[in-house]
Amino acid sequence: MKYIGMNGVLTEAAAAVVHVSDHGFLYGMGLFETFRTYNGLPFLLDRHLRRMSEGCRMLGISFEADEKELADLISRLMKANGLVDAYIRYTVSAGEEAFGLPAGGYSRPNHVLFARALPPLSPDPCKRSKALYLLHTRRSTPESGVRLKSLHYMNNIMAKRELAGYEGAPPLPAEGLMLTADGFLCEGIVSNVFFVKDGVLHTPELSTGALGGITREFVLELARSSGIHALEGLYVWNDLLEADEVFLTGSVQEITPVTRLVEPYGEVRHVGSGEYGPVTGRLLKTYHQKAGVKV
Repeated sequence: MKYIGMNGVLTEAAAAVVHVSDHGFLYGMGLFETFRTYNGLPFLLDRHLRRMSEGCRMLGISFEADEKELADLISRLMKANGLVDAYIRYTVSAGEEAFGLPAGGYSRPNHVLFARALPPLSPDPCKRSKALYLLHTRRSTPESGVRLKSLHYMNNIMAKRELAGYEGAPPLPAEGLMLTADGFLCEGIVSNVFFVKDGVLHTPELSTGALGGITREFVLELARSSGIHALEGLYVWNDLLEADEVFLTGSVQEITPVTRLVEPYGEVRHVGSGEYGPVTGRLLKTYHQKAGVKV
């Protein structure tokens, strides 16, 4: 990655820095969005910017987004880095302030834009499936009324370390699942989780502290517009064990089938027939159509 977007300017990566008094560094005050492009265009950018704007308002960070201007910067950044399509991370950090916890807001945020090569994703769901490992690490409660996509990611990192430390090391690709303190399904380390039972689509409700993922929201809309009954609720691990289909969602990984469920003591259970199911395949096909992917 040769260039980074720094406060709207293409900057050589080595020169793109924030000051040590930035409250994003000192106190984790900041937010980020990750998404990808299709055919050179950022997908669902308006939704990502809406979530960023709402989060910044809650944190007292001054933020105004121009979708067209940001899309143009993304295009120039990809071109500068030799990318046709890319994984994009857009970070808004609180900016430089005096040492100590402020009572007021932030008026000088830093805007940092990364563009890097996308991970390889097969259009065939059979070739992109993952194992989902139940973790001991519980999901922390949100700092506010809803989960923000904040710069504070210690809980996720500890979960990732637990996943990597499974006896025998989990075969890749794999994802870890965190429960709430009360034992309800919450979310993956970097994904939202869905399951299908008797033709009905289910996902944990946001009261669990799960992130209101952009892809999660979009998949719920796709399901309902396609005549698939979709519910949000409180669920437990056994609901996944009894599910016909399980899949994960994320803006970069799209819709990823889960074909194996792994418990902490090592027992492996296959989901359904052990392959991706019809609802998962149908939703992924519709998702790709909306994104303009030719498959």
